[in-house]
Amino acid sequence: MDKIPDSNGFYATTPVFRGFPRVLDSTLYRPLPKEWIVGATDVVGSTEAIANNRYKAVNMAGAAAIAALANALGREFPFVFGGDGASFAIPPDAAETARQALAATLRWTQEELSLNLRGALIPVEAIRARGLDVRIARFAPSDNVTYAMFTGGGLAFAEAEMKAGRFAVEPAPPGTRPDLTGLSCRFEQMRSRQGVILAILVVPGEGASDAAFGRAVARLLVLAEQKSHAPVPEDGPAFGWPPPGAELEARASRYANVPFSIRHAGVLLKTWLIFLIFRLRLRVGRFVPQLYLKQLVANSDFRKYDDALRMVIDCTPEVADEIEQQLAAASRKGTLRYGLHRQDAAMMTCFAPFPTQADHVHFIDGAAGGYALAARALKGMT
Repeated sequence: MDKIPDSNGFYATTPVFRGFPRVLDSTLYRPLPKEWIVGATDVVGSTEAIANNRYKAVNMAGAAAIAALANALGREFPFVFGGDGASFAIPPDAAETARQALAATLRWTQEELSLNLRGALIPVEAIRARGLDVRIARFAPSDNVTYAMFTGGGLAFAEAEMKAGRFAVEPAPPGTRPDLTGLSCRFEQMRSRQGVILAILVVPGEGASDAAFGRAVARLLVLAEQKSHAPVPEDGPAFGWPPPGAELEARASRYANVPFSIRHAGVLLKTWLIFLIFRLRLRVGRFVPQLYLKQLVANSDFRKYDDALRMVIDCTPEVADEIEQQLAAASRKGTLRYGLHRQDAAMMTCFAPFPTQADHVHFIDGAAGGYALAARALKGMT
C-alpha cells in the first residue's frame, strides 16, 4: 500500500522551540495532517488505585502505551504523558500497527497490573468536524529530546470521547503482550528540597478568550520560573536496591509464559548489577553513569501542554500559596479552571530502550496522586 504523502515527515520536520514560557505562542504550532489519528488512554478508577497506594502502577500504565507505540513504530511520534494516561498522534500508514500495540497494552494492564486501562483512536477529521483542531509543536528541554505540545481543543475532545465509550480500542486476546522494552521505574522518590511538590493542572475557562487565558498562563509561568525548581535534583535521583519498581518491571516482560518469580529474580539480578555500576561509577562499554544522570536531569518531562497546562514543580509552601491565589483570582474572572495537589515527593517513570543513547525520556509526576488528584480537584471546582 502506498504511504499517504506527509505521513512520516510531518512530525520530524515540525520546528523545535526552546524556552517553555513560549508554549502558548500560536506561531509555533502546526495543524496535524487530516489523515492522521489521535489516540488517548487513561486508567479507569485511578483515584481508587491511588488511595490503595498503587500510584506507581498507575504511572506505569500511563506510560506503557507510549513505550509500546515507540517500540512498535520504531520512529518518533508526538505524545504526552498525563500521569494516569497518555495522548498521542499517529500517521495513517502506522494506524494498524498502533492499534495492535495499544490493544496489547490494554490487555497487559488488565492481566499484569490489575488495572483497567481504556484507549481510543479518533480520526483528526472527526475532531475537525466538531469545529476543533489538533495542532502540535515540539519543545526541546535539552539538546537530546523533544516533547510534543498540543493545542486546538482536539485532545480534550478525544479524551471526552474515549470516556464516553466512543472510538474504543478493544483489548487484544488474553495473553497478548506489548513490547515494553526500556520501560522501568527504578529510581527512588525525589523528596522536595523546598517543602512542596506541587502538581498543577490548568485549562481554559468556558468561553474565555485565548488571549486572556494566555496572559494568565504567562503570569503563572513567570512565577514558576522565578520561584520554583524542577523536582529532579541536579545530580539526579537516588538509585537504591532493591528498586521500588522491580515488580512492575518484571511484569513488563514480554515473556508472559515465564513464571513471574523467575522474571522478578531476573530483574533483581539485573538491577543489582546496575546499582553497583551507579554506586561505584563504573564505565561499562559506552555507558557512563555520570553522563546518563546528567542527561536524565536535562531530559526530564515535568511540564507540558496538551490543551491543558501540566506541571510538577518543587517550591516552598509560600510559593504554592501564591500560585493558588493567582489561579483562584483568574478562575473567579472565568479565565481558567485549575486543580492543584500538594505532596512531599515526586516520582519518575523511565523509558530508555537504549541507555547508551542520549534520547532516553523520563516522565515526572507527584508521588502521592500528582496529576490524577489535581484533575480530581479541577473537576470538583464549581
